[in-house]
Amino acid sequence: MIGKVSKEAQRLVDVTKQAFFEGIKYAKSGNRIGDVCHAIGEYVKSQGFSVVREFQGHGIGRQMHEDPGIPNYGKAGRGIRLEPGMTLAIEPMVIQGKPNILELDDGWTIVTEDGSLAAHYENTILITEKEPEILTIL
Repeated sequence: MIGKVSKEAQRLVDVTKQAFFEGIKYAKSGNRIGDVCHAIGEYVKSQGFSVVREFQGHGIGRQMHEDPGIPNYGKAGRGIRLEPGMTLAIEPMVIQGKPNILELDDGWTIVTEDGSLAAHYENTILITEKEPEILTIL
């Protein structure tokens, strides 16, 4: 955020950031991708916001956006099992209003269909034998 922002915008950013931390509570060896996804989606919903469904987090490897895909919603207990050594980009994308988005004619810009604010928070994590390690925060 730049400059003075509204309380609503600040709350949206705070919820988006916290959604990441709610998700990585479940990013442990033996759990499933769906556990992380479910935690993010349920937290966001509990705060009165919605998540972008067209974009998601992803695996990190030798190429951009590798498997597994990590949506910001889902069912606990589903998806692949997390294993030590997996590196994942967890990316909550939260909308203040309805979850619908539009792509503008430039083929790059994404906006909310209803004109409401949106926020994105992303970090890369490493699955370890114990707690996940955040690689992109000092």
